[in-house]
Amino acid sequence: MAPIETAPKLYGMMAEFETAEQLIEAASRTRSAGYKKFDCYTPFPVHGLTEAMGVEEAKVPWTVFVCGLIGAMALFGLQVYISVIDYPLNVGGRDFLSWPYFIPITFEGMVLFAAFGAFIGMLAYNGLPAPYHPVFNVPQFARASTDRFFLCIESKDPNFQHDRVYEFLQSLNPVRISEVEA
Repeated sequence: MAPIETAPKLYGMMAEFETAEQLIEAASRTRSAGYKKFDCYTPFPVHGLTEAMGVEEAKVPWTVFVCGLIGAMALFGLQVYISVIDYPLNVGGRDFLSWPYFIPITFEGMVLFAAFGAFIGMLAYNGLPAPYHPVFNVPQFARASTDRFFLCIESKDPNFQHDRVYEFLQSLNPVRISEVEA
């Protein structure tokens, strides 16, 4: 019995552009055409690309804020517990709950928890670590780190139909269109 050959699974379709302006225009038109699952790859940060793609507001700043707040409350609470409940000491006649003395440790706890929130939140929201990504299967994608700009529409997009996506990408006047195998 002969082994069953299956066609490689398609991750998406990728268009290659020469300039950042072409990529911004292509991203804007892709979003206007109703595609939601697409990404752009550039050799350097391109101003205006996130707006053209319609990227939603970043979640990391809110994560940092919440983690910092948790850290401040946790360390302030720990100091209150230690000074008032667990091991109350009357030093120099001050109150057991002398909150001005707690400010430095509270601040340091806030900074520590916020830093961990930023680091772990960034990794989680970006899906990292990701040692493999299908776009690296396209040989021309090596130029994404030097001088070319790429737009990839993923096959997970609800509007993805191979022929229609190919025709749409063709209308954007790219240098090349490639299929990205998963």
